[in-house]
Amino acid sequence: MYRFSNGEEATSVGASVKDVAAAAGVSIGTVSNVLNQPDRVSAATLTRVRAAIEELGYVRNDAARQLRAGRSLSIGFIALDLANPFFAAVAKGAQERAAEEGLFVLAAASNDTPEREVAYLDHFREQRVVGVLVTPASGDPGALARLEAVGAPIVLVDRDAGDARLSSVSVDDVHGGYLAVSHLLGTGRRRVVFVGGPPTLPQVIDRLAGARRASAEVNGSDLEYMATTELTVMAGREAAARILERDPIERPDAVFCANDLVAIGMLQGLSISGGVRVPADIALIGYDDIDFAATAIVPLSSVRQPAVQIGRAAVELLREQDDDPAQPRRVRFMPELVIRESSRPSPAVVTSGAHEHPRSDHPDPVHDREGAR
Repeated sequence: MYRFSNGEEATSVGASVKDVAAAAGVSIGTVSNVLNQPDRVSAATLTRVRAAIEELGYVRNDAARQLRAGRSLSIGFIALDLANPFFAAVAKGAQERAAEEGLFVLAAASNDTPEREVAYLDHFREQRVVGVLVTPASGDPGALARLEAVGAPIVLVDRDAGDARLSSVSVDDVHGGYLAVSHLLGTGRRRVVFVGGPPTLPQVIDRLAGARRASAEVNGSDLEYMATTELTVMAGREAAARILERDPIERPDAVFCANDLVAIGMLQGLSISGGVRVPADIALIGYDDIDFAATAIVPLSSVRQPAVQIGRAAVELLREQDDDPAQPRRVRFMPELVIRESSRPSPAVVTSGAHEHPRSDHPDPVHDREGAR
């Protein structure tokens, strides 16, 4: 409870700028300066107004401020699945970089559902966000058109834009798939299965393409593809059960999973439920190199994506787009193969020619500016 100089009382519920001004004995304009331009207010007045704000429990109405300014201090981030540690790490990187700009990240998950993605895009547009980072839901040809219609800068995350209209931050997943299967074949494995899905997801398509290229080069043949409906631990367990149904001599001797969650489920299904020795009977490798990969019951080999760097780079591109929307840019990172016990040999990191800087050289160069080829 606070008593004004005129004897009236105010509670801390729903305190307004007018209440703060009355409590501090200053004008509403002075309170506004304290909130937005404190350098224009004397130290004594600043102290008095801030004391009134604290006493009343005043919280500024950000929606009203956004309406006046025409822009919020928030960046929208729509991931496919925030329960996936990879996207959580991307969000962490985005939050770190946004904080350096005095901005905030509002994260949401589309669950690979175009309708939910549209709902979040509409919400972020209504909130007048600074821009939107998004991994587009698959299977919807109108996705890019909707993104452009948002009216705020857009950066695709973990997805190559593929054209000159949008900025994007991605990883060379074709090369990542090639690294994984080349490693498995290099250890003497020959019956490799690729597990993951849905098969319409661009990341799955690219990783499978790289895996097939490696198999064609070494084995002179294609590899088996076992599709799943999602990229989860449960999907990995279910795929392991399908493998265990086969006669032991017809089982694969190596499995490359589209992400680490599927690989962890596969590891659980094979070794705990099926009594299969990993890697003696079946070698296993995942993708993303999430924290859980190194701490699995058998430390998991994985293709590492620089998730935190991806998030940071996405915010940087968003700020560039804010300054110059006519110049979208595509950044592509190169993956690394992290070898652990699940695929032998001994733990080591085998680089793929990756560079720490995101604008690294690439076998098929992607220039900073579109049209600069």
